[in-house]
Amino acid sequence: MTTNLVECINYVLKGAHNLPVTAIVRSTFYRLNELFTRKSTDAYERLRNGFTYSKFTTKRVEESFRRAGNIVVNRFDRRNEMFEVREMQDGTIYTVNLAQRHCDCSHFQVERLLCHHMLACCANQRLDWQVYVHDVYKMSEICKVYKGEFVPMGDPSTWDRYEGAKVIANWTLRRATKGRPKSTRYLNEMDSRDMRGPRRCTICGREGHSRSRCPQCAGPSSVRSH
Repeated sequence: MTTNLVECINYVLKGAHNLPVTAIVRSTFYRLNELFTRKSTDAYERLRNGFTYSKFTTKRVEESFRRAGNIVVNRFDRRNEMFEVREMQDGTIYTVNLAQRHCDCSHFQVERLLCHHMLACCANQRLDWQVYVHDVYKMSEICKVYKGEFVPMGDPSTWDRYEGAKVIANWTLRRATKGRPKSTRYLNEMDSRDMRGPRRCTICGREGHSRSRCPQCAGPSSVRSH
């Protein structure tokens, strides 16, 4: 559950960051092939064994059912949509709206997976809790993620001759070997300190130096010079 999909497979590519470009491409290809092959095999095997949801989902639902036993449920409409639940341990009250897929704890809105408050409401009224689980957790959808298959590259001597455009490197864009590289990332509010104006002395108020180098500061060096 992240906005950056690269982070989902970042652990697979560890150790390939400092390799040459060709080696990075080769390492990425074979590591992703191993990942997709293994995940696809596990997903289809679990689907054939009759499981509807992934191991992660099943474990979370089982844990939520255990926690739902310590919740007091009050129904507020005849349509079985609006509920108020109270935690028996600390007395915290939450409002649950099954029709709008909403709970005050916000876990369901974020993960699209039933929290223990919503499961307690479903169990109280004998409702089918699977209706409120997002399809992304179903094994049928997970199998679609890994249905793509990689094709072996083979030996380079067996490849077809390349007839396309020839790419020539632009040496003016080569990174300097000395000095700190220039940042190209987008700035945000955390960079406000770097976006300030030139340094200003707190003693004389002039720009270009700090108070430690201010000519008006009577430091030990200025005393010796007189």
